[in-house]
Amino acid sequence: MVLSRFLLHDYMRTLLLISFCLLAAIAFAQPPYPVSSVSDERPTSVVFVNAVLHQDYQTTLQDATLWIEDGKVKQAGKDISYPSGIRVIDLKGKHIYPSFIDLDSHFGVEADQDNRSGLQYESNKKGPYYWNQAVHPEEDAFRAYHYDGKEAGELRKAGFGTVLTHAHNGIVRGTSMLVSLSDDKKAVLKEQAAQHFSFYKGNSRQEYPRSLMGGIALLRSYFLDLDWYAQNEGKLPLNLSLQAGASKKNLPLVFDAREKYNVLRASKVAQEFNLSFIYRGDGKEYQILDALAKLNSPMILPLNFPAPTEVSDPYDATWLPLKDAQYWELAPSNPRFVAQQNIPFALTTDGLKKKADFLKNLRKAVHFGLSQEDALKALTHTPANLLGASDLGALREGMLANFIITSDDIFKDKSIIHENWVLGKAYSFVDLDKADLAGNYSLQVDSALFWLSLKDKPKGFGVELYTLDSTKLKGKLKLDQGWLHLVFQPDSNSGTWRMAGLANDKRKLRGRLQDGKGNWLSWRLDYLGDIEADTTAKQEKDSVTFLSLPKRQTVEQSFVLFKNATVWTNEQEGILENTDVLIRNGKITQIGQNLQVDGATVIDATGKHLTCGIIDEHSHIAVAGGVNEASHAVTAEVRIGDVLNPEDINIYRQLASGVTAAQLLHGSANPVGGQSAIIKLRWGVLPEELKVTDAEGFIKFALGENVKQSNWGDRYTQRFPQTRMGVEQVYRDVFDRALAYQKEWADYNALSKKKRKKALPPRRDLTLETVLEVLNGKRYVTCHSYVQSEILMLMRVAEEYGFRINTFTHVLEGYKVAEQLKAHGAAASTFADWWAYKFEVNEAIPQNAPILHKHGVLTSLNSDFPEEGRRLSMDAAKMVKYGGISQEEAWKMVTLNPAKTLHLDDRMGSIKQGKDADVVLWSGNPLSAYSLVERTFVDGRELYSIEKEKVRQALVKKEKARLSQQMLQATENGDKPEPIAPTPESHYHCEDLEGYQGH
Repeated sequence: MVLSRFLLHDYMRTLLLISFCLLAAIAFAQPPYPVSSVSDERPTSVVFVNAVLHQDYQTTLQDATLWIEDGKVKQAGKDISYPSGIRVIDLKGKHIYPSFIDLDSHFGVEADQDNRSGLQYESNKKGPYYWNQAVHPEEDAFRAYHYDGKEAGELRKAGFGTVLTHAHNGIVRGTSMLVSLSDDKKAVLKEQAAQHFSFYKGNSRQEYPRSLMGGIALLRSYFLDLDWYAQNEGKLPLNLSLQAGASKKNLPLVFDAREKYNVLRASKVAQEFNLSFIYRGDGKEYQILDALAKLNSPMILPLNFPAPTEVSDPYDATWLPLKDAQYWELAPSNPRFVAQQNIPFALTTDGLKKKADFLKNLRKAVHFGLSQEDALKALTHTPANLLGASDLGALREGMLANFIITSDDIFKDKSIIHENWVLGKAYSFVDLDKADLAGNYSLQVDSALFWLSLKDKPKGFGVELYTLDSTKLKGKLKLDQGWLHLVFQPDSNSGTWRMAGLANDKRKLRGRLQDGKGNWLSWRLDYLGDIEADTTAKQEKDSVTFLSLPKRQTVEQSFVLFKNATVWTNEQEGILENTDVLIRNGKITQIGQNLQVDGATVIDATGKHLTCGIIDEHSHIAVAGGVNEASHAVTAEVRIGDVLNPEDINIYRQLASGVTAAQLLHGSANPVGGQSAIIKLRWGVLPEELKVTDAEGFIKFALGENVKQSNWGDRYTQRFPQTRMGVEQVYRDVFDRALAYQKEWADYNALSKKKRKKALPPRRDLTLETVLEVLNGKRYVTCHSYVQSEILMLMRVAEEYGFRINTFTHVLEGYKVAEQLKAHGAAASTFADWWAYKFEVNEAIPQNAPILHKHGVLTSLNSDFPEEGRRLSMDAAKMVKYGGISQEEAWKMVTLNPAKTLHLDDRMGSIKQGKDADVVLWSGNPLSAYSLVERTFVDGRELYSIEKEKVRQALVKKEKARLSQQMLQATENGDKPEPIAPTPESHYHCEDLEGYQGH
């Protein structure tokens, strides 16, 4: 009985022990979280020996050792000792690099879809947040992050181990997170790694901002509000957006420019608020490299090189823009050009259709001259350094074990990535022990003989199999754990043959085969030599020469003497026959007859007419991202000067028509629009260089159908005003608010220093500050107008508030109120003969300008549209026809009168000693339809010449032919061409509501 009890006790104890062991085995067999099927659960301590170790971008060690443990580098270098029993991997002949880092990813963080319907003017975000939903600094990528196994795999295969990820949405986007591409819980390296900004509002449903200039104004307003909140946080109600922005101010700042001139625009914002941005570029940095070199700010460059264009059809090819063809040729050299300027830069996969193209394009950039050192630096050291991630970007003791193992130098075309180790965990793509089997062979199966070629591919080998009479056979090759398997049909009658054998030495390939009848046969592969290289492609590749950096061409100021011209002076002297004019150092220096000047280039102007340049008082050329901020009724804070586009072809076309200066106005979508910019048509300069220095400030007001949204469609019926009565009330309201704002600041500034410390300073308001400039006579109004009643209304309101309207533009019913305009002191800038294009212009007449002129109103003619700007000389001629005024007075309507209107007649608008050398040489009378512009000078620089244009067109033809041939060759070499898709030209006029679409 006792024995039975002891036996039972031993039995139970054995059962418990077995149960415990089973439970323990189950517990240890199952990881505590899901893992990817491609993850490799190897020992945490691994030593790699005999490798070519690229320890950082400038240090390479031969026959080196890398020892990793617990996801970090334990030791790296040569002559390293390690304990026995540790796992050792021999990497003889293989390379180790630090894994790459991408600074512009949206991995695992996607913005909400834009499902907007209806109009939204106010924020509907619940809680104490910023007033505009495109500004959300409180949003953090790590709160929305979801691991995306598929994309992680694609990035790892491209060599990346870490990404900086955020939702590409909004103007102030919040923070990004730094995350390693591991399915490990410890993959998040920094929850808040950087702040992100752009000029594009993304999926915000609020109407404001709709334009690029509106996005810039909103960002400026945010930074002003941020400073105000940070300095007065204890005095203000809680605002979670501004609180978040202030708390993250020390993080790196990344600006998503996506367009080369947006980098310069953002740099102005950075300078205004003493910020330092890292700029995400567009791959066209080489086009403004001189300006970027002066900034010397870090860049993030894409490698999304354009494909060649389909130019096989010669008729279609005529539509290929030269600038697109040049971009195709130069894009792969962009990283090299940036590196040559010593501008720090990182590289990103963002913008690629397929992440798999990254390595191909990286190697292409290296082939086009980017040094391997600079390439590796841009993918490792620089991004890590910009983020302050001291444990990334190299392989040294204590750093994260993020590295890739490659078959050869990573920048060689045939090099493959075998494995990508992330946080010490291996992700394998190609077996490290893959044998070198590429070559030509003879295959002998008993008495049968075949020819076989094995071509190396990233994931194995491609096979081509032929009979002795060169009949190609279908074959399928597979390599599995050191074994070669080949399945093929030798002919149509023998069925399918299946081969198998060890594949570890290309000179000893043997095995067994089963034929279609089940018979076992012996086979052997005899190595015949390497496959002949594709010499055509190699020669093409080797023939690439490093392209020179295209330099922005500058035109020197001319020292020119025009001889024997008919000179239209626009001064008391009138029109002078047989007169000489000397220009030097950008100025008109002498006017007279029989001038003799040593060293001057003499232009025989006999029989020709010399005038000053045409000035367009109302233009919308050279504007980017929308000409209207068509959201709010008052948008005085936006500035056309922020969005100048010096590459608008209309600049050049208008130079060819004698135009040398223009006022670029905001559109007419709101009663109070944006600030205008006065430019000279300096073709070939940077945006800021277009501006007329020290020109006085102007702003666009508007009346009539556009501002009350009469023709905007049924959707736009919510915004005030919707009637002409409401327009007047908008003016009174904003003027009153501006005066109250002025008093608020005056009262604050009148406080003693002691009281001022305790008081809350007023919030700076860019809109009201601009309106105050109008009320205080420091900024001048150009008002879009048509109907006499509204013209009279605005003059009365202006007089009531103590200022005058500088210019009524269009003013097609101005002839009805000419006396009142004269009494008010307003100028008029009108169309020559536009009418009946909408209801409020039905009473326009072509005699409008002459009638206004005869009543003493300063009158000029304007274009409002790019094509019309090329015909202003003809519009002036129409005044002679319709109004019977003299040719000289008609000519002044497009030259001296707009100069006076813009307060620039002290330097332009006539040919007078000391004025700017903005002159035009015509083949005949400038009012004749038969006359051509032969030469146009701006600031003494010849920017258009009819003779040089002929030469230019011949060069364009030659260059397009050369590039077309290169594209055809690239297509023949395997590049897939894309159809011609010229970028549509933007031709803005007053009523355009096209907004900014970002990127």
